[in-house]
Amino acid sequence: MSDWKPSVTVAAVIARDGRFLMIEEQTREGLRLNQPAGHLDPGETLLQAVRREALEETAWHVEPHACVGIYMSRYMNEAAGIDSTYLRFAFECQVLEEAVGRKLDDGIIRALWLSRDEVHQRTQMHRSPLVMRTIDDYLAGIRYPLQMIFTHPSCLDGHERN
Repeated sequence: MSDWKPSVTVAAVIARDGRFLMIEEQTREGLRLNQPAGHLDPGETLLQAVRREALEETAWHVEPHACVGIYMSRYMNEAAGIDSTYLRFAFECQVLEEAVGRKLDDGIIRALWLSRDEVHQRTQMHRSPLVMRTIDDYLAGIRYPLQMIFTHPSCLDGHERN
């Protein structure tokens, strides 16, 4: 019997005026570029997770409007003994307001607005091979209604359903 379990993550695709809200973060591989993203925490829904991660990493309050896609990828670093599979839920989100003065999560260097071309020019910095794919799917108009996601109340830890 295997103890394999994929890590569930969320990512916020936030576009405004032809630019995407991205983050630069310090990782064990150096400086990386990513969408605001992170792990699903126990007791929260996917929508709560994407709101929380966007706020923690960019200091922007966001509201998810649609699912852009569900992606699976594998990260391997033999030197560090890491072999992980990620199941990533990417959401189109609208910015609501900036939490001016809010400290960003540890490891986050800065949040920045970049065009699709600027993100593509930094491919070697991408945290995941899914960064560009998610943007391109968004630009292709791929959207799924949030109603496709259901969280049974037994999973919640005192949080509302969405």
